[in-house]
Amino acid sequence: MATAELVLGLLSAGPAHGYDVKRGHDAWFPDSRPLAFGQVYTTLGRLERDGLVEVVDKTSGGGPDRTVYALTSKGRDHLSDWLNDPVPPAWGSADEVLRKLVAAIRTGGDAEGFLARQRASHLRRIRELRETPADNDPTSPLVREYIVAHLDADLRWLDGALDRISEQRGTR
Repeated sequence: MATAELVLGLLSAGPAHGYDVKRGHDAWFPDSRPLAFGQVYTTLGRLERDGLVEVVDKTSGGGPDRTVYALTSKGRDHLSDWLNDPVPPAWGSADEVLRKLVAAIRTGGDAEGFLARQRASHLRRIRELRETPADNDPTSPLVREYIVAHLDADLRWLDGALDRISEQRGTR
């Protein structure tokens, strides 16, 4: 995931400190893994080093210092370039599901059992996404539909892989 560019996008609304960036990210992607505070501050540090954000204020209200960051013009240009650049199709990389399946087949593991468990996990996640009420954010349905569509495509692939493996073993 392009965490740096998402942070730039979050800062495009105006200056913010790390906590606001994390909270904004988690609001944008409520059905995804929350962004870790460590990742936020590491990313902000790299963006500052690269001249894409700058520190505009440091405050301490009796607690830890809060550093407020803002986009620089270079950061706005970078964000604009990123938003205008299409994402290349990911056909060349193997994700963890494929890696585990290949390893199970090559090591004599239970490939069919793995595929069945993975299928159940995907179905559970789709059910969660469909049953959990969405918030009022207009992008939430788009994010959910995207996730569900990819999980559904994975399910079709899992079913096809299970059919192929079962046919090769003569179990179907």
